[in-house]
Amino acid sequence: MMKTDVTPMDDQRSEATPGLMRAAVQHGYGTALAVEERPLPEPGPGQVLVRVEAAGVSRGAWHLAVGKPYAVRLALGLRRPRNPVPGLEVTGRVAAVGAEVTQWSVGDAVMGMGRATFAEHALADAKALVARPDDLDVAEAAGMTDPGSTAHQALHRHARIGAGERVLVIGASGAVGSFAVLFAVAAGAEVVGVASEGKADFVRGLGAKDVIDYRREAIDARGGGYDVVLDIAGNRSVRELRRVLALKGRLVIVGGEDGGPLLGGLGRQVRARLLGLFTGQRMTGMLARPTAAAIEELLAVHRAGGLAPVVTRRYSLDEAGQALHDLEAGRVTGKTVVVL
Repeated sequence: MMKTDVTPMDDQRSEATPGLMRAAVQHGYGTALAVEERPLPEPGPGQVLVRVEAAGVSRGAWHLAVGKPYAVRLALGLRRPRNPVPGLEVTGRVAAVGAEVTQWSVGDAVMGMGRATFAEHALADAKALVARPDDLDVAEAAGMTDPGSTAHQALHRHARIGAGERVLVIGASGAVGSFAVLFAVAAGAEVVGVASEGKADFVRGLGAKDVIDYRREAIDARGGGYDVVLDIAGNRSVRELRRVLALKGRLVIVGGEDGGPLLGGLGRQVRARLLGLFTGQRMTGMLARPTAAAIEELLAVHRAGGLAPVVTRRYSLDEAGQALHDLEAGRVTGKTVVVL
């Protein structure tokens, strides 16, 4: 039997018709969203219905909204997305649980990964959620799940960062990049960030020793020999990245952009992996969608005092399309969220 409680709470935020909810809807690929009423989803076996309090604005959500690289449309829908509501990261309170769900009860505060989270209610797999700590506000909880877990995995599982090492973070002002700088500094590394001049102070404020302005300088502007190079959503060739690596350095490519309309930057990750088999440099790529275990690792860092979520802007549900557009246009530093 499904347990449920989806009536509007005391804040009266929702003006949706009973049985319906407000959601940011797209009628084609792109960042043009309009808030409309949609049927309230019902959780199936192993699922949870979350009453959304905040949803993260992530690069992954943008890719799904715009349908790029085009290969993803084979799964999403060729001409328009079959799921017209974007959004992946979520925090809120459990409004209903489906069959076979025993770890959550109605009213529990949760955070994690869901689907169609730019809405008043969203579905999530019960195993993709964790309990939200009391000391995290909803924006911080929604803003740390994806980028924080991705940065933590990139540095600690893939790069195996150590104290005293030199680290180059390409894309240091973005959501994943800002967490990467925080984690690298906390690990005792000397960090150089790559970002635009206008975002340099932000990156230095995270603890980076120096910042390279990618519009005027090459990534070797402060020399090479980096023990770790973390390239986030970049488009530089593997050859260029190798040149700044130490002989036994580690390159981790997170995502990728501008690698062609069909596959995006995924081909670069494959080339790096193959080349790494024949060199002393360890090179790999990663596409992260955080698991509950990864989020728990992230929260352990938070509890230990080694993490301060960087949320730089909060959008309303009516501004969700603008939030994705700002991310696409490069106007974002740190992490932005949609708060309901």
